[in-house]
Amino acid sequence: MKHTVFAVAALAALTAATAAQAHFQLIHTPEVNVARAGELPLKLVFWHPFENGPVMDMEPPLSFFVVHKGARTDLMGRLKPITFQGAANSAKAYDASVPVKQNGDYVLVLTPAPYLERSEDVFIQQITKAFINKGGVPSGWNQPVGLPTEIVPLNKPTNILAGSTFTGRVLAEGKPAAGIGVEVEYMAAEPDMKANRAGPPKASPMPGGAVVAVTDDAGMFTFGIPKAGFWGFAALGAGPARQHQGKEMSQDAVLWVRAHDVQ
Repeated sequence: MKHTVFAVAALAALTAATAAQAHFQLIHTPEVNVARAGELPLKLVFWHPFENGPVMDMEPPLSFFVVHKGARTDLMGRLKPITFQGAANSAKAYDASVPVKQNGDYVLVLTPAPYLERSEDVFIQQITKAFINKGGVPSGWNQPVGLPTEIVPLNKPTNILAGSTFTGRVLAEGKPAAGIGVEVEYMAAEPDMKANRAGPPKASPMPGGAVVAVTDDAGMFTFGIPKAGFWGFAALGAGPARQHQGKEMSQDAVLWVRAHDVQ
């Protein structure tokens, strides 16, 4: 994937960006709407989930925490190194868990260590958010967390209807980021939580490479959700960090949402 390092170059880079597989950082748990209190298992994997393609090694994250009703709880002590097996290879990943007690929204936030994409000689850092809700009670899913770059959902991210649309706003240092290329990813192969491997794929990638939207002047983008399951959005190069260890770096904002069929 050709990452756009500078936001102003996003439009010019779209053709290159869609020509290859998309890197996506995952924070995954199979059920994001829970009714009972307890410890919810998580997997952190850096992967190509639409293609069920290569898995990339994760180094120890820089931070991992959850925000619930404005309170931040550190989760770094809950990380456990694992090996995750994809269809093509295996790589270093992490198991974790999050305590879910009170009703409301739980915003999971991961800042991974920068990853060197050797084929491009560019670092990639995907600051990732995912959501869990307990009891169907909203409590701040549409509020920014204060990250260097992030996508703020404007539709409730745990119960989007398949066939409807999702709108997000890309922020960079708290301000709307215009002209940012946003890659869209379907989690066609979901992780097997017990076996630490990719499950069977439920869909195939679209022809023509990655699906891409571009943010407007308010930093907003909208995408029609055609299928139930997990959908990821990566705002490429939206963050302020441009270099790491003397090389260019694409600091991306990633967001995962869950869509459901109407029964």
